[in-house]
This record gives sequence, structure tokens and C-alpha cells, in this order.
Amino acid sequence: MNTKNLDPATFSKLLGVVSDVSLIIDSQGVIEDVSTAQDTMATLGCQAWMGKRWIDTVTVESKKKIQELLQVSDENAVLNWRHVNHPTPSGGEAAIQYVTVPQKGGKFLAVGRNLERLAELQRRLVETQQSVERDYLRLRHIEARYRILFETSPEAVLMIDAASYRLIEANVGAQALFKDAGKRLVGRDFRECFDAGSQGEVQSLLRTALATGRIEMCSAVLLGAPSPLTVSATVFRQEGGAQFLVRLTQRESSAVSLVDSESSVVLSEAMEKFPDGWLLTDTSGTVKSVNEEGMALLGLTASSQVIGQSMERWLQRGAVDWGVLNTSLKQHLPVRNFATEVKTLSGMTLPVEVSAVYLSRPEPMYAFFVRDMDRRMQAASGASTAAVPHPFAELSQLVGRRPIKDIVGETVDTIERMCIEAALELTHNNRASAAEMLGLSRQSLYVKLRRFGILSDTEVDSELP
Repeated sequence: MNTKNLDPATFSKLLGVVSDVSLIIDSQGVIEDVSTAQDTMATLGCQAWMGKRWIDTVTVESKKKIQELLQVSDENAVLNWRHVNHPTPSGGEAAIQYVTVPQKGGKFLAVGRNLERLAELQRRLVETQQSVERDYLRLRHIEARYRILFETSPEAVLMIDAASYRLIEANVGAQALFKDAGKRLVGRDFRECFDAGSQGEVQSLLRTALATGRIEMCSAVLLGAPSPLTVSATVFRQEGGAQFLVRLTQRESSAVSLVDSESSVVLSEAMEKFPDGWLLTDTSGTVKSVNEEGMALLGLTASSQVIGQSMERWLQRGAVDWGVLNTSLKQHLPVRNFATEVKTLSGMTLPVEVSAVYLSRPEPMYAFFVRDMDRRMQAASGASTAAVPHPFAELSQLVGRRPIKDIVGETVDTIERMCIEAALELTHNNRASAAEMLGLSRQSLYVKLRRFGILSDTEVDSELP
């Protein structure tokens, strides 16, 4: 290419396009002229280099490279680019790649390219690579933990494709349950693992779980199994498609888990058909089982709507009622005919009587019997309407003999005393719980106990803080 006819202005413009900085250096290595093509290069203070030796404008490790760049001659067929670092006024370093071309009179033209953008890209590449490696390692650890949990779980756990219902994976517990150590389960239609009468229930369960995104449960019978088990399914997304995580759990008896004998089967059936509501909870109040009448009382359509929830949630007075019940049951004292109200699923309140007992085997549990008082009162009103003595009928005999103010005052005191005595009886003389039940402060309750002569002044003073 013949470039001899290029005028200086054109040559200078060409240098500005192909380089970021250009230096004219004399035979002694002193910079005579500086030309920059970028604003970022101007901020490095390149114009201050004029009159200085080129080797003095670079960092220590780059001085040898400058010497090599100043030793090129016309005989060199190949021009080599060298990476040089310049100190910046801000205290950092600027990376520039130079090549030198010999000129007439022993001078050199040094053409430089700014490597800051390349260095920034390299830094980002390294950071991205490190981040990818960290994420990959973290995913490996998560996968290892998942694999250990999946394989060592005593429950039968299966992974099922949501589109085809085909089994993707089954753990050791599932293989033992299906008696399939050869892993022939994989690829099989999950619904075909169940009795013909349960296949529709299982398919409905999977469709509901896919539609709601919640954990759904049902009861189903495996092929050749004598008794039903509980099937729970939840959906998750993986590799662009939906999958089910299904657990198969042997059903426990609706009563306490006893040995599988004829008596336990009879007791379980009796509890299921008990005419009053029946709930089984652990000692923290979490519901473990409920019978049909209990579900009807609470306005439920399935036991899964109450199982796993706190008993306190369904009591109208919440923590107050649960505190009274729990206090007695923790002391292994039975609760009889505790009057309260329950909240149904629709938000209505229903007056009930609760009786409860503490069960110690096979693990500590509470059994609650809930009776609908509305139904009981309706039955009573439909029975004989023979005259029943009114508890305060004798008060009518006092009219005309004593002022109404005195009659009303005595009646209020009598009712107040009866309420306090009933609360003390229900709480087994636990005065703190009785005060909470009556909506009184502890001090107010003790004042009333002293006024009605239920406690002496000495007992009140000894118990109050």
C-alpha cells in the first residue's frame, strides 16, 4: 500500500481512528508530541508527558518493555505489541498496548490502544465465571442434600410427571411399599398402582393439586393392599414442566395408634360414628384427627381442612378457652361440660359443650368431645313443656314487701356468685384462668371472692402479689 502521498492532516486523522494515544519520541527516548483520541485518555494527563522520557512515564515493571520498544528498527519485519502500565493522577494504573514504528532521524512513532475496556470485560468475565462456579457448587450441595433426604425418608416418596402421570422417580420406601426392588415403577402410570375404585380419587387429587398449588390429600387403596393409605400431593415446576411430589403414608387409626387388633378396629369405628363431635390433638393443640360429626359441627367438607391446624383457631374465645382447657389437661384432669362457642368455616358461631381427657399412650394427646348445644336446646324445647320451677320464682313473693332496688341487688349478687363458682369449678380452682374466663382482672376477682365469703381476707392477702 502506497501511503507516501498522504498529507499530514489525513495521516493525523488516520492515527486518531486506529489508536487511542500517539507519541512522537526522539532518539533519546524523550516524548516530543502527544495526541489522544479519547476523553478518557486525556484524563490520564498524557499532555504532561511532553518533554519527559517515555520510560519515566510508566510503572517499574513496564520500563524493560519501553526499552524493547525503543530498540526496533526498519529491519524488523514484524511489529510486536507490548502491554505497558502508566500511573494515573488518581493513584491507579492505566493499561495501554503500544507498538513503535521507526521514523527518519532516529525518531519513533508510538501508537497506543487503551486496554481499560478490555480489562473491564476481562474482570467481569472472571467475576461471572466465579459466580457461576459458586452457584454450581451450591446447587451440587443442595442436590446432594435432597438426594440423601429423598432416599433415606421412611415414607414412600415419588416424583410424577404432571402431564402424563408417569412415575419419574421412587425412593427406597416406595419400592418397599410396592414390593418393587427392581425399580420397575419408573415409567409406569401412577394411577394404575391403585385399586380400580381409588383411581378416580387419585386422579382428582392430582388435578386439584395442579389447579390450587396447595398440598392436597386423599385416601386410596393400593393394588392388593388390605387397607387404605393417605396420599398427599404437591406440585412444583422443574425443567420447564410441572411435576408432582407424592407421599404415601400408612393411615393411623382415628383413635390413638394402638396395635392392629379387633378391639382397636371397633373403637376406631365407634369414634368415627360417635353422635357428638370428636377431635384428637397433640399437647400443643394441633388437630390430628376428627370424626364426621366434628366436621359437620365446624362446617367442613374434608378432614384436611382442620387436620394440622390449631384447636385454638376454632374456639370463639381463642387463647382464653384453650388456656383453660390446656391447664386442666396438662395436670391430667378431665374437663367436663365446658361451655363455650366454636367458629365454623363460614364464620358463624355455635354454642357447644366441650369435654376432654388426657391420653398418655402411645404419645401424649388430648381427646375432645364437642356437643352442639343448639340441637340439645331444640330437642328440649320440643319435649314436654311441663312447668319447671323457675330458679328465682320465690322472688315474686317479695314484691310489695321489699323495694325493687333491694330485690334486684340480691338477684345480681346471686347470679354473680353463681358465675364465679362455676368458673372456679370449670378451671379446677385455678383463679388466674377463672378471672380470664370471666373477663375480670385477678385483683377484681379476689375482691369479689372476699365479698362473697368464698375466700377469707388472709387467703386473699397471701395470694395477691
